[in-house]
Amino acid sequence: MSYASEIKQEIANNTLKPCCIKAQLAALVQLCCTMVIHNKNTALVFKSENPTTAKRFLMLVKTMFDVTTELSMIHKMNLKKNNIYQVNVYGPISDILVGLGLMGNQGLMDHPYAFVVRKECCARAYLAGAFMASGSISNPIKTNYHLEIVTTKASHGAFIEKLLNRFDCHAKTITRRHQIVVYVKMSERIGDFIRLIGASDSLMKFEDIRIQRDFRNNLTRLDNCEIANEMKTQKAAGDQMSAIQKLFDYGLFDQCDEKVRSIIDLRINYPDASLNELCGHYQDKYGMNLSKSGLKHRLNKINELVDDYERRNADATE
Repeated sequence: MSYASEIKQEIANNTLKPCCIKAQLAALVQLCCTMVIHNKNTALVFKSENPTTAKRFLMLVKTMFDVTTELSMIHKMNLKKNNIYQVNVYGPISDILVGLGLMGNQGLMDHPYAFVVRKECCARAYLAGAFMASGSISNPIKTNYHLEIVTTKASHGAFIEKLLNRFDCHAKTITRRHQIVVYVKMSERIGDFIRLIGASDSLMKFEDIRIQRDFRNNLTRLDNCEIANEMKTQKAAGDQMSAIQKLFDYGLFDQCDEKVRSIIDLRINYPDASLNELCGHYQDKYGMNLSKSGLKHRLNKINELVDDYERRNADATE
């Protein structure tokens, strides 16, 4: 079972208040139902590849309305071979649509009236229904966090986007192959969405995987940083040892004062030590504190002597 299916199964088991039943059923009808004429009577036909969603729709519509239902399963012949679960609903279809806020004086609505989702609990129930109907979410073990709800009407997409952003989900909308896709990318916002639709167990799994992966990524970044710092330290130490060797080769050691000579002695004895470690060794040997900037100043003296010698020799050669 996919992670999205686990969430759908969890929220399908949640108990709803009567007002929230209306909101969730409105989302399922809007996204999964079509109206057809059957034996000279109007019927609602619900279709979904998810059996949990179909079962939820069947339960909600029979809870709210006095209808006759017919459940069937269609075997698809394409490569995916997913089953389609179909629920035919017979009864006062117009009354159902009006009661769900999906039909008004102008006919069918692209999205429900505002009163359907006015209360926060109803808005959450509607989003849960929309996710069950046409939502998907990437598995949290993957690096690309992605949540989306797909619809066919731009105005309905704007309605869902506004509803998501009412809960600070930072949703956006794109068009993909003639479909309207409302999506959320940020992992924290996806976690907020899972929480607000009432999938607490799925949220714990999501957060646990996310925290573990972020922890591993942070460790990797720290390791890379430490490696980079170590390489930088080794390069600096190598350059300093090279300058000291030139100092002796050019016979410049006698021109160094005692402070610089003490640093030369430390660097020779500790060729791989960092500047902070050299400061510690200096304190251990001489009983005095030496700041990192002071140590750098003395090492620069060595480079200045070497550079000055090489520059004078170059001028003399010319």
